[in-house]
Amino acid sequence: MIDKSIFRQYDIRGIVNKNLDENSAKLIGYYFGKYLKEKYNEEIYIVIGYDIRHHSKLLFEALVSGINFSDCKVINIGLVATGVNYFASFQEIEIEKNKKIKPTASIMITGSHNAKKYNGFKITVKNKPFFGDDLIFLYNSINYIEIINKPLYINYDIKKEYIKFMIKQFSHLKNLAISFAIDCGNGVANTVICDILDELNLNYKALHTTPNGDFPNHHPDPSNEKNLIDLKKLLINDCNLAFAYDGDADRIVVLTQKYNIKGDMLALLFSKTMKNPVIIGEVTYSQNIFDEINHNAKTIMDKTGYSNLRLKLKELNADLAAEVSGHIFFNDRYYGYDDAIYATLRVLELIYNGIDLDKELDLLPNVYTSENIEIKIEESKKFILINNLKKRLENKLRGFPLIKDIIQIDGLRINFEYGWALIRASNTNPIIQTKYEATTYATAMTYKKAVENLINEVINETNCTAS
Repeated sequence: MIDKSIFRQYDIRGIVNKNLDENSAKLIGYYFGKYLKEKYNEEIYIVIGYDIRHHSKLLFEALVSGINFSDCKVINIGLVATGVNYFASFQEIEIEKNKKIKPTASIMITGSHNAKKYNGFKITVKNKPFFGDDLIFLYNSINYIEIINKPLYINYDIKKEYIKFMIKQFSHLKNLAISFAIDCGNGVANTVICDILDELNLNYKALHTTPNGDFPNHHPDPSNEKNLIDLKKLLINDCNLAFAYDGDADRIVVLTQKYNIKGDMLALLFSKTMKNPVIIGEVTYSQNIFDEINHNAKTIMDKTGYSNLRLKLKELNADLAAEVSGHIFFNDRYYGYDDAIYATLRVLELIYNGIDLDKELDLLPNVYTSENIEIKIEESKKFILINNLKKRLENKLRGFPLIKDIIQIDGLRINFEYGWALIRASNTNPIIQTKYEATTYATAMTYKKAVENLINEVINETNCTAS
């Protein structure tokens, strides 16, 4: 009927014509619309945009057909970045003369940073992420019904309003005397970004600006270093600042000749120009970053995941949240969602305000921080494994590094005397992720060896397979 596996922790995502197809999209559209009709006593309008993937328009027509069948209305904003989709859901939209509406919900049709065979739906309701238990509730409500393919919608050009908003907000950047580069990765970033940069008369070079669902130049995931090769060539020859975007332009990578500036580093840099800010970070942050931000801000550690961070940001009315992977959420002067186009302008604003990115990061104490290390494991066993590891760590382990404390916000962040180790179950894939940080590489490797030995022991005891 419909594959449960596409209902992930933060969104709906699958391989098109394998576990996500037009029929699935119709049913999701119908039952989502039905849910909204039952929950809210109002005329329902849903903003829908889509990315450049070849099947996005097919899924759009199917999804809209299902929504129409539920007697809800659709505002079609076309080919857009995810940030533009979110932006639309905050606006009063004039759907006809003398009639403005505020959308009830938004859906972005995108496979994000995944390979071109993937697609899916990122959903918000009343400007809050619709994820986790909400998605499971939606899945459980779905029964098969026949829905004809008859998409009806109101076309609306939100991109003009978004561009106008950005130019007004960052008018002080006009003619900023630095050069930089951007790599749109053939995703949807350049449905708006070059128009904004050109209007501000900024000096930049742009790569792979034409949206193309085949992603002919590189995979649409800028967190993978091999996808930054073209951009780094410009850094070497022409400038000391560059930006890259994922397929739907909600994640940003910031590069200088010296640093690949991760999301936690960006949080630190942004905090320097805010007055008494409250910053939300996630459990994979370097401890150095938490310590440094705390010099002029309050930090709160939270779960990994862009939906978790967006929700927590609004719950606490904090100023900023950032995920290491490059989802940056500004509640300070913005709407509180992740938008890589907006984040680009805020980085340029740091430079306008006299912040030297490299010099600020040079001041951080030297530590070794590993990348995320993935251990494949059965989906049904990954949280059981984390729980069993927790029980083992509650007892003193012979030969194990001395534990200061364990933070259990998202998995197990084990604090040692000279660093920490993180063990967490992925919310989206059948894997356990580990990460290590210490004052030296050798110490980090000592922690890594001890933790991996423990994981292997518990895997054997739990009777599950890993690779």
